[in-house]
Amino acid sequence: MRVIAKKVKPATLTSARPQVIDSCREATQLVNQARVAGKVVGLVPTMGALHEGHLSLVRAATEVCDYVVVSIFVNPTQFGPSEDLSQYPRTLSDDLEALSNYNVDLVFHPQENEIYPADFTTFVTAPKVGDDLEGKSRPGHFRGVATIVLQLFQILPTDLAFFGCKDYQQCLVIRDMVRDLHVSTEVRSCPIIREADGLAMSSRNRYLSASERKTALLISKGLERAAECFAAGERDPRVLENEVRQTLAEGPIDRVDYVAVRCAKTLRPLTEVATSAVVLVAAYVGSTRLIDNRQLRRESESGLT
Repeated sequence: MRVIAKKVKPATLTSARPQVIDSCREATQLVNQARVAGKVVGLVPTMGALHEGHLSLVRAATEVCDYVVVSIFVNPTQFGPSEDLSQYPRTLSDDLEALSNYNVDLVFHPQENEIYPADFTTFVTAPKVGDDLEGKSRPGHFRGVATIVLQLFQILPTDLAFFGCKDYQQCLVIRDMVRDLHVSTEVRSCPIIREADGLAMSSRNRYLSASERKTALLISKGLERAAECFAAGERDPRVLENEVRQTLAEGPIDRVDYVAVRCAKTLRPLTEVATSAVVLVAAYVGSTRLIDNRQLRRESESGLT
């Protein structure tokens, strides 16, 4: 793996739209040219509909990289047959406008047939850490995630890639895939960005009505309650999970897929929270499925990086 040197390009705001490329071949050539020139290259993979959470990843990339690539691609293989692929927001013009405020050099925005041509048959089996929770609730989801991320790492052979911890299990899936397949790209996980009232930022938040958005706050409220109990000394995962469930029961949450306290590194079930753990929630508010999490750790412990 390359040694990541101190960045050359300043991380000041700009007002120029980044170059947009839809060809895999051209995108690879541009990334390789930047690396040959000695630049540290960073990637922020997204499905578009950018919000402050995505832009925090862009800022993290511009702080340590000389050349920054943002991919915008709504990946069909990570959606189930009854999920919101056709309704998923596609806001390319707004996304490019937002990115023009940052030192983004390249936006990779391929068409679906560029990534999945008619004769495409190769998929990546997700690592074991993806079997439970999202893996059970959304069968095939992490296969689609692992497949597209590995493709992006091949098409865009960057030094670093930045992902948000709101998708906590996804970060672990990508971490293990990179390790197992000896991928040279270094993966960095960045903190969850929340609205002022605590709601985790998500492209799907725009689906919520005013009343549903108020209900959605019960998710972050429940996680905060679990964190408070942990800080007060509670170490029984069942008690911590129940605190979250009781909070969700305060409002019209339509369905809870899971509330789980797991090992922060492996997502294995715990009988006691003896080391760092994470509380994960997936729930429907109206027809919108939202996920969130909160890490539980002592002050001397580090989180997911």
